Amino acid sequence: MKDLNWFPDFLRDYGTDFLQFLSNLTNMFHPIIIILQKGLEKSGTYQIIDLGSGGGGPLPKLNKTLKKHNPGLKISLTDYFPNIDALELAKGKSDNIGYIKTPVDARNLPNHLKGLRTFFLTFHHFKPEGAKIILQNAVGSKSPIAIFEGQERSFVSLLAMFLSPVSVLLTSLFIKPFKLGRLLFTYIIPLVSLFVWRDGIVSSLRTYSEEKMNDMINELKNKDDFEWEVGRIRSGPGFILYLLGVEKKIERPILAEPELMLISSDY
Repeated sequence: MKDLNWFPDFLRDYGTDFLQFLSNLTNMFHPIIIILQKGLEKSGTYQIIDLGSGGGGPLPKLNKTLKKHNPGLKISLTDYFPNIDALELAKGKSDNIGYIKTPVDARNLPNHLKGLRTFFLTFHHFKPEGAKIILQNAVGSKSPIAIFEGQERSFVSLLAMFLSPVSVLLTSLFIKPFKLGRLLFTYIIPLVSLFVWRDGIVSSLRTYSEEKMNDMINELKNKDDFEWEVGRIRSGPGFILYLLGVEKKIERPILAEPELMLISSDY
């Protein structure tokens, strides 16, 4: 529902703010740092292009650990419906984080956006045709890609989504940037809770399984040009489902001072 053009921007932003806050509070994506590091090393890049960043996503928090192993790392946050306030807040957390003000379609990236493409809790929003376009575009442009989903079609995941309104009520007072509208539409008119509840359940049911991801990979043209890895990593009581694709036979260059330009909000 939040992917629809008619959906109110303020509700979409409140929802993505909540997801951002909760994933950071629980360190949900900390276990997948090893996958991101593998993608960076095998692709020889120091640039991450995050697609569907929403309220900033988990990268601003993972950034500190990633920078220890990648001193020249640059992160660019993008979204088709950019939450400017939240992205500006994320940018302010580190000098190697930037964002794109204008909408970015993950199915058709501008040529200047080069680096490891990441998707956090967003790949399931694309129907199979769109999902395959994303993967095919990565292969065609020889761009590494890493996809991470924190929900799946399971009883535990669906139960967590059914209880999500409780989490919204308990956390909304602590989400930054502070907005009176968020409190109004959480505690007085519970539209945020209803939106998060509905979106969470649908997201779990739409998430592609390991088998489905492998099926999509097998349908790609020139799929053998890439190394593919699909799996699950435990995170707390649940799992993170992931897909990593990197062009074969790429060695990381040795750079004294990586000459990479941070993509900023000026675009």
